[in-house]
Amino acid sequence: MSLTLNSPLDMHLHLRDDAMLSHVAPYTAEQFAGAMVMPNLLPPLTTKEAIDAYRKRIETATGRDDFRPYMTLFLKETLSYERLVELKPSIIAVKLYPSGVTTNSDTGLASIDVEGLRPTLEAMSELDIPLSIHGETNGFVMDREKEFMPIFEALAAAFPKLKIIMEHISSKEAITTLDKYPNLYATVTVHHLLLTLDDVIGGMLQPHTFCKPIIKTPADRDAIQRAVLSGHPKIMFGSDSAPHPKEKKESAAGSAGIFSAPVVLPLLADFFDRHGKLDLLQGFVSDHAQNIYGITPPEHIVTLEKAEWVVPEQIFDVVPLFAGQKISYRLVK
Repeated sequence: MSLTLNSPLDMHLHLRDDAMLSHVAPYTAEQFAGAMVMPNLLPPLTTKEAIDAYRKRIETATGRDDFRPYMTLFLKETLSYERLVELKPSIIAVKLYPSGVTTNSDTGLASIDVEGLRPTLEAMSELDIPLSIHGETNGFVMDREKEFMPIFEALAAAFPKLKIIMEHISSKEAITTLDKYPNLYATVTVHHLLLTLDDVIGGMLQPHTFCKPIIKTPADRDAIQRAVLSGHPKIMFGSDSAPHPKEKKESAAGSAGIFSAPVVLPLLADFFDRHGKLDLLQGFVSDHAQNIYGITPPEHIVTLEKAEWVVPEQIFDVVPLFAGQKISYRLVK
């Protein structure tokens, strides 16, 4: 049995830089026609020049004409209409990180003041530049996403023409909030779709499934699964693949992030197949994102076959999701 996908898109991706970029980027470019690349490098991407230079490094690392990096700007200050006009040809969205909530986010916003952001967000609304948000507070770790929901609601109500993307949603509360406002959209990762907190700390600690937002309860996972399997048109795939060297994960202060890029499409094919919903996979991994962002990615046909393979124990110096485990779908080279 084989499955063909037309121009899959990964709408939330971390590629890092330098040697790590060169080793991990080809795994995404092989499977996807494009990916929305996060800006939280060190230093973060806050200028057109930095964004354009990073795009060129990604294109060199992937070496493919049928893969397009969609770039983002790290929001750390008020952006004027004129500056956004200048930035628009280089970016697909502006990314908002609350300070300190995840990797390399310390220079994000210390507080989210709706009125203080008004000039920037009104200009983004007028220019049709979406706002992408890592939606967590600095509260108790299991409640951080839930506590952020009123902020999503306040922003959606105050700026009804602004597309707001709730990134890597992980809770049942996020699903409920998504349906309250027509201008709210969401990405879902494969790990939040498949795993629960038991897969992180239920037995021996599994540092390679530790991420932000943290993987949550069976009830949260089930709510996300129901929404994705309904073919929800406001939900799109974003891997949040975030590689860290093995020694950074297996340490006393382990880094948050899951390297899923090599396995995401096989895992999604298996998930949709097991639920009898393979016909909805194309929408989840491409069509919804094209509609939400108004993009036309390069033509890139990807074929998977139903055949077992074993995920490598290590790639470069990174341990991938489900390392050493069997997956029932694989890419056809």
